[in-house]
Amino acid sequence: MRKILKKMAEKFPSRWIILLIDVYLVTQSFVISYIIEFNFYLEFRKLLFVLPLVAIVGFISFILTGFYKGAMRNNGFKDAVTVFSEVSLFSFLLTVIYIVNRYYIIEPRISFPFSVIIVQLMLNIIVLISTRYLFKYVYSNSLKKGNKLLNILIYGAGDSGASTYSVLNEGAAQKTKVIGYIDDNPSKIGKKINQVKIYGPDDISKEFIEKHQIKQVIITIQHLKAKRILEISNQMISKSLKVKIVPPAEDWIDGNLHEKQICDVRIEDLLGRKVINIENTLLKKEFSDKVILVTGAAGSIGSEIARQVSSYNYKKLIFIDQAESALFDLQQEFVEIGKKKTFFILADIRGERRMNKIIGDHKPDIIFHAAAYKHVPLMEENAYEAVNVNVVGTHIIMNLAMKFNVKKFVMVSTDKAVNPTNVMGATKRIAEMYARSVMKEGKTKFITTRFGNVLGSNGSVIPIFKRQIKVGGPITVTHKDITRYFMTIPEACQLVLEAGAMGQGGEIYVFDMGDSIKIFDLAVNMIQLSGLNYPEDIDIKISGLRPGEKIYEELLATGEDTIPTYHEKIMIAKLRDFDEMEMKNKILELCELSKGCNDKDIVSFVKQIVPEYKSENSKFEKLDIVLKKIV
Repeated sequence: MRKILKKMAEKFPSRWIILLIDVYLVTQSFVISYIIEFNFYLEFRKLLFVLPLVAIVGFISFILTGFYKGAMRNNGFKDAVTVFSEVSLFSFLLTVIYIVNRYYIIEPRISFPFSVIIVQLMLNIIVLISTRYLFKYVYSNSLKKGNKLLNILIYGAGDSGASTYSVLNEGAAQKTKVIGYIDDNPSKIGKKINQVKIYGPDDISKEFIEKHQIKQVIITIQHLKAKRILEISNQMISKSLKVKIVPPAEDWIDGNLHEKQICDVRIEDLLGRKVINIENTLLKKEFSDKVILVTGAAGSIGSEIARQVSSYNYKKLIFIDQAESALFDLQQEFVEIGKKKTFFILADIRGERRMNKIIGDHKPDIIFHAAAYKHVPLMEENAYEAVNVNVVGTHIIMNLAMKFNVKKFVMVSTDKAVNPTNVMGATKRIAEMYARSVMKEGKTKFITTRFGNVLGSNGSVIPIFKRQIKVGGPITVTHKDITRYFMTIPEACQLVLEAGAMGQGGEIYVFDMGDSIKIFDLAVNMIQLSGLNYPEDIDIKISGLRPGEKIYEELLATGEDTIPTYHEKIMIAKLRDFDEMEMKNKILELCELSKGCNDKDIVSFVKQIVPEYKSENSKFEKLDIVLKKIV
C-alpha cells in the first residue's frame, strides 16, 4: 500500500478514475436514498432503469464543475465548498428532469419521488467530503510512516499559523510534522489547534527540543517589527533551531500560502520598515507600446529595471552594457522565459558614435540610465574613470536623447551625491545638475531618482558580509557608528519606474527609506541569522573609514527641502538655484578637461562645479585647502 501511495505522490491519480469514483458514489447514494424513502423496499426494475440516468447526470455535472481535476489528497474548506457546488448542480439537473418528466411524461419508467433527490443531496455532501478526507488521512499517514520527518514548531497560533499548518500537512512531499505551536498570548497556551498543542515561549527548553527531536521553527505572526523578528530568531537559534518565516499575507499567491514561500529569515526582513510596494495602473499605460532603452542593463539595478519593464506591454526593449558576461546572462534569462522584441547590445556609453547609431536606429521613447561607476574607494583612486563614465558618458546619452526626441530620460542617482565627500558622489551630483541645465533645450523630460544603498546589489555590504561569515570571519566594518539607508533591489526599481511615470521634467525624486541602519548592528544580525554568535564564533573588525567615505549619508543637500507627491514614500527635492547656462558650460569644460588623465586637475575642477564637495579621508583633501585660500 505504501509503495502504491508513494508512486501516487510522484504522479497524481488519474483524473478519470477520480471522476468514476465520484459517479459511483452518487449512484450508490441514490440507491440508499431510494431505499430509505420506500422503507427499505426495493423495486429493482424501476431502479435499474433510473440508475444509468443518474450516472449520466452525475458525469455531466462533475465534468462541468471540474473538481475531479484536483488531487484527492489536497483538500480543505474551499474544496468542501466545491463539493457542495458539485452536488447542488447534480441535484438541480435531476430536479429539472423530474419536473419535465412529471408534466410531460417523456419516459414513464423514470419514476421516483422528489424527496429522494433531497435525501440524496445531503448524502452526497457527506459521502464525497468524507471519502476525500479519508483518502487524505490514509495517504498522509502512509507516507509519514515511510519517511523520516522533519519535526517543526510554528511560532504564532493565529490564522497565519493555522494556514501554515495546513500547507505543511497537505504538501505533496509530506516531509514535516508539526509538533506544536508557540504563542505569547497566555490565553492560548495549553489549548489545541488541529489537535496540536499550543506552548508558551518558556516551555521550549533544550530538553523539550531534544525529546521531540525538533529541528526548525517557522515564524508565522504577521507584520512583526524587525526587532521582534530578530529577538525570536536569536532565541530559537540559541537553541540550535533553524528559523524560517512566512511572508505577509498580501504576498501569498492568489490569497493562498504556498510551501515554497516559507523561507529563511532574510536581512530584508530586518529593514525596520515595511517593504515599499507600489501598485499604479498608470504604469501600464506609461510603458504600453513604448520603445524602452536601459543603460547599465546588466547591473543589479539595471537588470531589475529590465525585468520589471518587461512585464508591461512594451513595443521593444533595448538593453545596453559593456559587461559581456553579465549581459549574456541577462539575455539567457530572457530567452528562457520567452521574452520577444528584446535587443541586447554590448556597448560603452562613452562611445558617442556607437551610441548615436544605437539610439538613432531604435528611437526609444524612454531611457532608463543606470550605467555608472559606483564604488567609492575605487573611484577615489580612479577619478578619471569616474568622471568619464558618470559625467562624460551621461552627458553623451542626454545629448543624444534630446537629438532624437526621446520623451523621457530617467537617471538613477545616489544619496552620495548629496553634500558629497568623494569623487563618485560628486560626479553623480554633476550629472544631476547637467540634467537640470539642459531640460529646457529640447522635448526630452529629464527626471532623476535618488536613493541609498541597495541590499544585495553588486559589491554591497550584504554579499561581502556573507562571504566573510562563510570563511569564518572576521567581518570588517569601517567605523562602529557608520550608518546607511537601505532598500531592496525590487523596491528601488519600482520607485524608479514610478518616478519615471509621474515625472514632468526637472525633478529629483527622493524616497523615504525609513531610518538609517548601523552597519555594525547589521553585521551582528547577519552573524546571528547564520546560527553563529558574536564575538565567540565570528568577530567584527573595525578597519577605519575608507577614502571618501562618510559616517552618515543624507538624502537632501544643504538648502534643499521636499515637496510631497501622491505617494507618501516619494518626494521631490526642492533644489537650490544656479545659473543653468553657466553650469552647462562648466560641465562641458570638465568633459574636455577629462580627456587628459591628471586626476588632481580633474578633481580640482569638479570641486569648483560642486562647491559643497568636501573630501573626507582622501588624498584630495588638500585641494579643499587650496580652493579655500583662493576663495
